[in-house]
Amino acid sequence: MIQNANLIKILPGVCIVIAIAIPSWFLGDVVPLIGGPVFGILLGMIIACWKRPAIYEDGITFSSKKILQASIILLGFEMNLFNVFKVGSQSLYIMIFTLSAAFISAWLVGKYLKLPGNTSILIGVGTAICGGSAIAATAPVISAKDKDVAYSISTIFLFNIAAVFIFPFMGHILGMNDMGFGMWAGTAINDTSSVVAAGYSYSHEAGNFATIVKLTRALMIVPVTLTLALIIARKKTSTGNFGIAKIFPWFILGFLAASIINTTGFIPQVVCEFLSHTGKFFIVIAMAAIGLKTHLKHIFNNGIRPILLGLSCWLAVALVSLAVQHYLQIW
Repeated sequence: MIQNANLIKILPGVCIVIAIAIPSWFLGDVVPLIGGPVFGILLGMIIACWKRPAIYEDGITFSSKKILQASIILLGFEMNLFNVFKVGSQSLYIMIFTLSAAFISAWLVGKYLKLPGNTSILIGVGTAICGGSAIAATAPVISAKDKDVAYSISTIFLFNIAAVFIFPFMGHILGMNDMGFGMWAGTAINDTSSVVAAGYSYSHEAGNFATIVKLTRALMIVPVTLTLALIIARKKTSTGNFGIAKIFPWFILGFLAASIINTTGFIPQVVCEFLSHTGKFFIVIAMAAIGLKTHLKHIFNNGIRPILLGLSCWLAVALVSLAVQHYLQIW
C-alpha cells in the first residue's frame, strides 16, 4: 500500500506522466504499427528537453519502476496457457533455437560494438521474445537504466516496422505455406501488432497461426527473467552482496498467476480483457516516464551501434527460424 505521505509526493509526477500517456495511447490506436509505448517514450523525450520542477521527480520514478512492474502482471490476463499445447512441440523447439540465436548474437555483437551490457541484454530479450513487453519485464530485473530502455525500445521499433513489409515479400519468394509463414512470423517478428499485420497480409490462416505462436512465445518472459535473476544473484554472491529476495522478479510470478487465472476461467473473460488492456495502458505510462528521464542527446551520443546490434539479432532470429523450419520440413 502507498502511504498518504508518499502518495502526495508521487501524485504530481504521476499526473504529468498520465497526461502524456493518454494522447500516446490514442496515437497508438491510430497508428498501431508504431504503438502507444513508442509514442509515449518519444513524447516524454521531447518534453524532457524543458527543465521541470523537482516536485515531479518522485512520481516519474514511481511510474517508470512500479507502474512498469504492475503492467507486466496485468498483461498476464491475456495469456492462455492452453495455447502452448495448440501450437505443438515444433514451435517450442524452434523458439529454443531462436532464443539462443538472439542471446548469442546480442552477447557477441554487443561485445564487439562495446555497448553497455544492459543494452545488449534488453535488445536481445526484445528480439527473442516480444519486443517492448519483454524489455519492460527484464529492465527491473537487471536494474537497467532508463536510457538503456529507451535505446532498446527505439531499436526494436525500427525492425518491427521493417518486418511487416519484408516478411510477407520474402515468404512469397520462398514459396512458404500458410503454416510455415505463420510459424516464421510468430517466432521471428518482435511485437504482436507487427506479427498480426505481417501474418494477415500473407493469409488469414497464416495470421491466425502466427498470433497463437506469438502469444506462446510471450510466455518465454517467465523462464528468461527468472534465469537472469539467478545469474545476477550468483554474481552478487561472489561479491558478498547477496540478497535473492531483493533482485527476484516477484512481479513475474504475478504475471504467471494472472495467466493461470485467465486460463482456468476463474474470472469472466470480459474482466480479463479489461485488466490486460489496463496493463497495456500502464506500459504506455511507464514508457512516458522513461522518456521524461531520457534526453535526446543521450540517444544520439550512442550513434548507430544499438541499431547494428538490433539488426544482427533480428537477422539471426529470422534466419535460424527459417533454417530450423526447413530442417523440420514445415514449409
